[in-house]
Amino acid sequence: MKSNVSLDGVLPVDKASGMTSHDVVAIVRRAFSTKKVGHCGTLDPLATGLLLLTMGRGTKIQDLLMSEDKEYTGTLRLGETTDSQDADGKIIETHPVTDFSKEQIEQAFQKFTGDFYQIPPMISAIKKNGIPLYKLARQGKSIEREPRLVHVYAFEVKDIRLPEIDFRVVCSKGFYVRTYTHDIGQVLGCGAHLSSLRRTKSGKFSVEGAVTVEQLRTVPAESLSEHILSLPAVSKLRGA
Repeated sequence: MKSNVSLDGVLPVDKASGMTSHDVVAIVRRAFSTKKVGHCGTLDPLATGLLLLTMGRGTKIQDLLMSEDKEYTGTLRLGETTDSQDADGKIIETHPVTDFSKEQIEQAFQKFTGDFYQIPPMISAIKKNGIPLYKLARQGKSIEREPRLVHVYAFEVKDIRLPEIDFRVVCSKGFYVRTYTHDIGQVLGCGAHLSSLRRTKSGKFSVEGAVTVEQLRTVPAESLSEHILSLPAVSKLRGA
């Protein structure tokens, strides 16, 4: 790739379902013929939406961008709990689903607002003695996890089609939406898991206008570079 194209900055990508965040990093590295690419906040394979890729000197602000609040839209399914707390996992419990009212459902969501503690799922990238928990889970092991202080700034119950509920949540970094839906299912007494998830915002960045994975695979690098936000542009967007 010609050096007249600046690769220092942030590339907002709309991640497709069925791929890891590292898969997206690999695609971007190939698209721009560069190795200096990182991502800000892992999205599970099930999830779609905004994944911020830092490039070149932009990798120096990766931790800063990862620390910002996130917004998600998603769907939870009542009556089934899974070992991963999402639809990619194995169903471990099933329960009948009561004909809950909107008020009952919103009261369950309301229990998880402001500051509270979450226990991260075993199937996660959190490390114990240098080993990711998901690797231990694959070995059939379950270890005690430290509760994490998280924050929910806002939520919205968007649609109820029992046993499914569509919702929106604005939350702090380190928040597990999978665990959020699991815990809401526990409050309602019938269990639940996350059946779909889309990250719509991260800090001041929005998924609207983000480059798609298909574009990364097919559009020439010169054209793709127009989607890279320069470091001064990022600073201005964040109000820094």
